[in-house]
This record gives sequence, structure tokens and C-alpha cells, in this order.
Amino acid sequence: MKQEDNISEEDKLIQQDFDSLLEEYLNTNHRKKIAIITKAFNFANAAHKGIRRRSGEPYIMHPLAVAHIVVKEIGLGSTSICAALLHDVVEDTDYTVEDIENLFGKKIAQIVDGLTKISGGVFGNQASKQAENFRKLILTMSEDVRVIIIKIADRLHNMRTLASMPPAKQYKIAGETQYIYAPLAHRLGLFRIKTELENLSFKYEHPETFKMLEDKLAVDAENRNRFYQEFSKPIDEKLHELGYKFELKARIKTAYSIWNKMSKHNIPFEEVYDILAMRIIFEPKPDMSEQAQCWMIYSALTNIYKPHPERIRDWVSTPKANGYEALHVTVMGPGGRWVEVQIRSVRMDDIAERGVAAHWKYKTGETDESELDKWLREIKEILKHPEPDAIDFMDTFKLNLFASEIFVFTPKGDIKTIAQGASALDFAFMLHSDIGFHCIGAKVNHKLVPLSYKLNSGDQVEILTSKKHTPQPEWEGYVITAHAKSRLNEWFKRQNKKIAAQGKQKIADIFAGLNLEMDNTNIVRLLNHYNIVEPQELYLRAGKETLNLDDIPRLFKPKSKNVFSRYLKIFSANGQPNENNKSKDTETAPAELVPAQRIDRKKTFILTDDRHGYELSACCHPIPGDDVLGYVNDAETVEVHKQQCPVAAKLKSSQGDRIISVRWDTHKMLSFEETIEIRGIDRKGILIDILKVISDSYNVNISRINIESNAGIFVGQFHIYVHDTEDIEHIRKDVLKIKEVNTVVRIEKKQTE
Repeated sequence: MKQEDNISEEDKLIQQDFDSLLEEYLNTNHRKKIAIITKAFNFANAAHKGIRRRSGEPYIMHPLAVAHIVVKEIGLGSTSICAALLHDVVEDTDYTVEDIENLFGKKIAQIVDGLTKISGGVFGNQASKQAENFRKLILTMSEDVRVIIIKIADRLHNMRTLASMPPAKQYKIAGETQYIYAPLAHRLGLFRIKTELENLSFKYEHPETFKMLEDKLAVDAENRNRFYQEFSKPIDEKLHELGYKFELKARIKTAYSIWNKMSKHNIPFEEVYDILAMRIIFEPKPDMSEQAQCWMIYSALTNIYKPHPERIRDWVSTPKANGYEALHVTVMGPGGRWVEVQIRSVRMDDIAERGVAAHWKYKTGETDESELDKWLREIKEILKHPEPDAIDFMDTFKLNLFASEIFVFTPKGDIKTIAQGASALDFAFMLHSDIGFHCIGAKVNHKLVPLSYKLNSGDQVEILTSKKHTPQPEWEGYVITAHAKSRLNEWFKRQNKKIAAQGKQKIADIFAGLNLEMDNTNIVRLLNHYNIVEPQELYLRAGKETLNLDDIPRLFKPKSKNVFSRYLKIFSANGQPNENNKSKDTETAPAELVPAQRIDRKKTFILTDDRHGYELSACCHPIPGDDVLGYVNDAETVEVHKQQCPVAAKLKSSQGDRIISVRWDTHKMLSFEETIEIRGIDRKGILIDILKVISDSYNVNISRINIESNAGIFVGQFHIYVHDTEDIEHIRKDVLKIKEVNTVVRIEKKQTE
């Protein structure tokens, strides 16, 4: 019998998958280090032998899938492929990082070590673990960015196979992906992966809405294809005429992107007009710059179709901070339809698709520092002074994952990139921390402005300073960038430390005057009296003189030792406790706390009409029919949040073990106040027609109406009581039947964090 006859079908499939990985690697321009990749695969395959994923497939298929993403979709080389194949070995088996280093060298071992430290998701179950794991993720990224790239590939495969997980786990992983991994992928220039991560998160957070949008996209596919052929034909002919080698690609908005636009602008699917876009990817001619050729193609394009004057985005003259380069223009296509066209060279497209890996590929020299390199430098700076609180640290870091940037100029004309929405004070800190600390104002375009002034792209900014001036508490509200926030936090902490020391001394002096020890018992008594949790906060408030320290002598005043008189006060003549005096003169034992019934977090919690065991969160106002999740709080009550609620986003990513699946089972017993906005052409009697539809058809109560009319157009907000989202949808469809009505949308109540 031949040896291969003993190989199982499963082993053959695993080998075929690895052979396909090698083929993908051999098709790249990387040096062909087949031996070490084969060694890493054989080692990982043996280490994971007999282990299976939740889906039932052999575990080795996961590291193989991550390696496929690393080489084919991101374009990294042998070191990263080996690290991807080995990334779970130390976590899941008895092998150590030292074993990996002995077999595969220091660099691969370092990356595997970094991946092991941040395994199991960014966040653990407790706040301290969250902070530590998150810092490890960022620290390893600043040391070798390949760690986070492989981690993103790992997360992408987990998201692609998330269907095998229970709903509560899906919510946690999808929330964490949306909150951290998608912004990281965006910041590293991995646009296609970022888009897929967002769309997959949306699929599991809003399954019904996702399916509805996918179905609508499928129905409209034939019309879109017809339009695209008509739109692209003259462009194709013109580019051939200009002698370019090029590729035209149709880009369709994802369900997530469409939903995002619908939510942001309160519009239905039918009013999302930029579902289709086009990419022109050209091979540049050698005799002129890529930038000049982008503008030549732009000129040819706008001779065919008229451009929208306010929708030109020039990222070829000044690339985005994550390295993205392209020229975007929106033009009026056939049938009065706006279409966005993205013009890129092959190099620009490679960077747009593969991000940081392609950026390194095109670097021209060691001093060629990109915006991405500068960003990684900033991360190292932030890590020197991290926030002690986990959520604060995450928020501070996330500020640096901004999606939009603006470009401003120094007085000498140097161009600087800064986050959209940044203030003059943010800009001062970006130039240098000392400039920020002593900033007194700014001149923008030669006009004096306050520190809180929000900068616009193209502004020329001059910062004014004074050595006597120092940060003020309100400055924290002026800044949005992580760098400025971390520097101000650091400064205020130093100041607070001095003030707290002074406050502690004040309390010590009062205690000394009362002949009391400043021991733990007495400090706890003070904390309870002032309703303060931490001693440091007590000292700080004492130092800032926001506490009435005159309370201390009264609090520690010796009590009467006359036990007999106390006894007479408490008991009446018949020997029974005197109820009138009891509460005043005795400290009664607290009532025995009845422990709340524990929620089974593995099961779907049912939201019934009696509202038992759950509460609807005030931050996002969910009603029956909304896509929701549950969060089990300390009182074992389920807080119900909308999936898109910003508070829920934080809970999913930081308290994943408390997230549960919930399901509505209400029967139109409860009523909720909601707002619908109706727009249309004004005419006599239109309001009566609308009211008739709302109140007569559905017996819906209207609490109030705000309606305005201007130049023949009316906009009305109707505050109505409904049972669920089904009521709103019925009303929306019926009101739209009124000829003059143009749009009917539900206005989401303001979400607060």
C-alpha cells in the first residue's frame, strides 16, 4: 500500500489549502523563502492536531486562512506568513515563545509574542485587564506594525466565520470590531478590509436590515449594470484615445455604508443616489508626474460629464494621513444621476487596497517619512503617558484614529495635517507641548481668534504665547486630538498632585488640633460624610477649598456617655421601643438585601409587556421592533439598547461578557412617544389630510405638532404615540400616498453617552 493511501481526506484538504497558500506567495515579488514557511506550517499543523473550531473544521484551517489574507489581500512576506501560521500556537498549546525563537528566529518570535499578548480579543472581562490588553495591543503595534496587521487579518477571518457563534458572542465580537478594528484598518490604509469589517459587523448587529438592503441591491442590480455600461462607454473611448493602459471598476456601496447614509440623513433607500461609483486605475506614462496625469484624466472626464463644483476631493496634491492618494470628482451622468469617479494610478490603487504594506513597497529612501510614520511616532508619545482608566485610554487613543483630516498652513507656509474639528489649541499642541501650555490665542488668516476656534482646511494659523500663561480647566473642552488631551491630562495631574498634598496637610492639621490619629478608620468616616470614594479625591477637594472642613470638628465631637438617659429615650414606659425616637437616636441595621435573580447570559432574554427584569435605556430610546441588545448591569437587570447606540458600542467592546441576546415579545400593550418628520408641497388642507391618516387609520394619539411652511414647502414634526416600529412603517407608507407628501422619516431621539 502506498503511503498516501493512509492520508485522510481531511489531511488532503489541509495540504491542498497550504499548497494554494504557497502558490499565492510565489506569485508575489517577495523573496521566495519556501522552506521556512513550510516548516512553520508543519509545526503549527502538528501543534493543533486534533483540535477543532466551533464550526467543526480542523483548527489549522484558521491560521491558514489568516496567512491567505496576509499574503493575498495585504501583500506581506514570509515573516508575516510564518507569524500568521504560528499565531495561536503559544496561546493554545504547551509551546513557548522561546521554542518559537529557537526554531524560527527572533523576529517571527517577537511578532508571535505580540499576537499572544493581545489574544482573545482586545478586552478581557475586567477593567484592569481591558486597560492592560489594550495597551499591549498599541505598544506592540508601535514596535512592529505587522503585529496589528496580522491581528486585523485574524479578526477578519473570525468575522467571516462568525455565524457559528451564539448571538451574545456575535454582538460582543461585532461591537469590538466596529469600535476598534475597523478604525485601525482604516488608519493603516486597509480600506477594503475596513469596509468588509464594518459590513460584517452590521450584518450581525442588524440582520434584518442587512438582508433588506442586500435584497434591494440585488433587485436593482440589472438597472445599475445597464446604467454603468452607458456611463463608462465614452470614458473608456476617451482614455484609449489618450493612449493610456487602464482599468475601469464599478464600486457598489455596501449595505453598511447605505444604512449609515440613510441613518445620518434620515432618508429611505430610494434616496441614496451614490450607490454606484467608478474607479479609473491607470498605468502612468513615464514622461510626467502621476499627479499631473490624474488632472489630465480629470480634464478629459469633465469634458464628457459636468462636475459638481463642491464635490472635488484632491488627495493627490496632499495625501491623507494614512497614505491614501486619489482624485475624487462627482459628475452628472446620463438621466440626471450623480456618479463619483475616483482617479488613481496603479501605485495609488495598490496603497488604497493594501495600505501600509504597499506604502513600504513604494518608499524611496530611509528619510522618506510618511504621515503614517508620523502617526506611529505619536502613538509612542501617547504611550509614555497613558490614561490609568481603561475606557479613557481607549477613547484617547481612538481620537487618533480619525477618519477625516484637514490641511492647515503655518505662517511660513508649511502644510500640516490635523484632525477635522481640531481647534487652534489642538494645533498649538501639535507644534510643540510648550507652545500648547503657554498658548494665549491664535491668528487665523491674520485675524485674532480664541483658543477654541475650530480650524478649516486651508487656514493659515499663527499661535500666540506667553510664558506667564498656563492651562486652564476649560481647555479640556477645547481640544479633540489625543496628543493635546494627553498632554493636558498630564499637566493637570501634576497640578492636582500638588493641590492634593496641600489638602491632605489641611486635614492633618485639623486632626492634630482634635488630638485624633489620621488613620484609615477616621479617613473612611470622612469619605462617608462627604460622599467621596477615594482618599485622593478628598485631599484634592480639600486643597481646592470645595469642601467645608468646618464639618470635621462637629463630625468627631465626642458623644454622650450617659447610657441610662439614652435607654430612656429609646424605650417608652411600657418597655417597648419608642417609634418616634428610634430613627433619630439609634442606628438601625440595614434591611437584608434580597439578591437579584441571576440572568442566564447564554439564553435569549424575552422582552415582554410587563417590563419585568429589563429597562429601556434613556440614551437611545428603543421601542419594540428596533434592533436591540441587552446589557446585564450589577443589579442583574437587563438594560436594552439599540444596536447603533454609542453607549452600546462601548459596552459591546468593553463589557462583552455582560452582553446578551434579547427578543421583543410585546403585543401592542405599551405605547411610546416617537417623532416623524413629514416634508412636502404646501396646499390648503394638507395638514387635515395628514392628521386623518395618522389618527383615523391607526387610532394613534398625537401629543404635539410643529409645522413650518416656506416658499410653498412645508416641514412638519409630529410627536405620536405608537406601539412599535411596525406602526411607524404603516403610517409612513400611508402618509406617502398623499400626493403632495415627499418624505416621511422617523426622527431618532438624541442619543447621549
